[in-house]
Amino acid sequence: MDADAQKKAAGEAAAALVEPGMVVGLGTGSTAAWFVKALAARQIDILGVPTSLATAQLAESLGLRLGELGPVKSIDLTVDGADEIGPALALIKGGGAALLREKLVWEASRRCVVIADGAKQVKALGQFPLPIEVVTFGHETTALRLCDALAECDLGVAPRLRMKDGVPVRTDGGNLIYDAACGRIEEPAALADALKSVTGVVDHGLFLDLADQALVGTPQGVVTLEP
Repeated sequence: MDADAQKKAAGEAAAALVEPGMVVGLGTGSTAAWFVKALAARQIDILGVPTSLATAQLAESLGLRLGELGPVKSIDLTVDGADEIGPALALIKGGGAALLREKLVWEASRRCVVIADGAKQVKALGQFPLPIEVVTFGHETTALRLCDALAECDLGVAPRLRMKDGVPVRTDGGNLIYDAACGRIEEPAALADALKSVTGVVDHGLFLDLADQALVGTPQGVVTLEP
């Protein structure tokens, strides 16, 4: 199977975990989209909580019933993709610029399952640039503070403002994304704490101790990983 077929297989395997009556967190990105499509095809009664406007639009077009975090206080199962899956199911997420809403939904969930193609499984996090969501006001100054926080973790890299078509990428919440090409993150927990301590940082793409299971598509089929 090529990468897209692996994503589809992982999404379909995750959709089979959903039971009627569940409240389900709907992730963002190309792999999560396969899950949403497979879930809709099952035609069971669930309430979906989307992690982005793009996912909400897809789910609504497929006839899924949707709610919002806030009015919905607890989520039974969230299924979402990842940009990297490291040891103990430590993740880097945020390539789709939805990391804050994703993390809010994940943390409100009783169970979280990450789905991905085989190339996303790595021995150490960091090859995929780490997304860091910041408020717009004073973001250039925040970026300088991010350099200091990264240096404290022995990562001498300067985060770059994410751009698309010549303009900064904005999240659904109106924030900006800086990407830090770390290369290799030796201590993800220490880095997570250092980044979160910077004023102006809303959140970062390190998802640690949140995934309960991973379903990874491979040429041989879907492989299940545990922390």
